Amino acid sequence: MSAGKSNLHLWMTRLAAWFFGGLFVFSGWVKVLDPGLFLMSIRGFNLIDDPHAAWLALALPWLEVFAGMAVLTGWLRRGGLILLTGCIAVFIGALGLAWSKGLDVDCGCFGNLIKTSLGMELTLDAVLLAMGLWLLKQRRA
Repeated sequence: MSAGKSNLHLWMTRLAAWFFGGLFVFSGWVKVLDPGLFLMSIRGFNLIDDPHAAWLALALPWLEVFAGMAVLTGWLRRGGLILLTGCIAVFIGALGLAWSKGLDVDCGCFGNLIKTSLGMELTLDAVLLAMGLWLLKQRRA
């Protein structure tokens, strides 16, 4: 690969990592600010009961924030990417189960700031999953 292509690839990888990490820092922080709203979203999936749903509502946003910061800053980036990509895969499964049960769920990903439909959420998560997997394949960023 030529130096120009290598430099372009490096910057594309960095931009993708900054976007990916920043998105999770943002969405995690929105949930940290209102864990009750996020708890209501979790309960809407009918997959886990309290107190586990409450613990998830308290812990998952912080995981998103810290893993997103790892991806964003480059410090422990690979670990952050593995955690977040795994979370996306699990979430796609949860959305698929909710869809198969005919549930009208609110993912709670961005609190009250951004409302998405189930189809829009599945599309966004598929793109994020592909981005996370692509970033995991990159040697440096």
